[in-house]
Amino acid sequence: MARGGWFSRPSRNSGSQINVPEGLWSKCPGCSEITFNKDLERNLNVCPKCSYHHRLNLQLRLSLTVDEGSFEEINAAVASVDPLSFPDYSVKMKRDTAKTGMNDGITTGRAKIEGRPLIIGVADFGFMGGSMGSVAGEKIVRAMETGAAEAKPVVLFTASGGARMQEGLFSLMQMAKTSAGAARLDRAGVPYIVVLTHPTTAGVYASYASLGDVILAEPGATVGFAGLRVGNQNMGVKLPDDFQTSEFQFRCGMVDRVVPRKELRTTLSRLLAFFGEETENAQ
Repeated sequence: MARGGWFSRPSRNSGSQINVPEGLWSKCPGCSEITFNKDLERNLNVCPKCSYHHRLNLQLRLSLTVDEGSFEEINAAVASVDPLSFPDYSVKMKRDTAKTGMNDGITTGRAKIEGRPLIIGVADFGFMGGSMGSVAGEKIVRAMETGAAEAKPVVLFTASGGARMQEGLFSLMQMAKTSAGAARLDRAGVPYIVVLTHPTTAGVYASYASLGDVILAEPGATVGFAGLRVGNQNMGVKLPDDFQTSEFQFRCGMVDRVVPRKELRTTLSRLLAFFGEETENAQ
């Protein structure tokens, strides 16, 4: 058949090209395979080919974790300020507030998992890399104090690049502040559970993220004070390829269990039931 017949391809310059809508596909950072976004969502944002756990925003994390309609936000009005008049800090906060709908990198509240009450905090990496500033530290401590006052277990999901440099020492102070909050929870006999997600690093990992009574982690998450590249530079030797991952920390005794996302809600429910029975027996 002559050129231009029924099987010919349309010219790149012609107006007959088919435009494929954006947002239909995602390239996996783990295996580089292309996956339909709908298939990814059905699999809880876990790559069906290599099990890479994609980051979740606040809304998705809550929808996969707590009972529908049970989440009640606390301390919602607490918002960041710019104590050092750091260049462009207020602009970046406004940008990320518009993008995420959050006042800061962590949201806290009351909720239930399979009918069991708890205080929950969820960090969202989409807000300035989940960095911990004075407001994040305040929200975490207030959540811990609420858990202690109401005798409800506290569950915190972490995702952070560390302390927020735009707040200087105000940010670094939150490491001691949140650590003290965890100590008060311990004295009150209230269970404290941490779920480490990708990434949990630097000042956050060096404070409240590593102080839980039970520490869980999603598979493949970067977990540690510094990552593989920095570790290789500082140590002067080649470190394991999985250095500062969930699996590495589990082998070193810093994580109690690596839990795939599909099993996380059930695992948390069982832990809440266990601690509830322990509390009743103690009484």
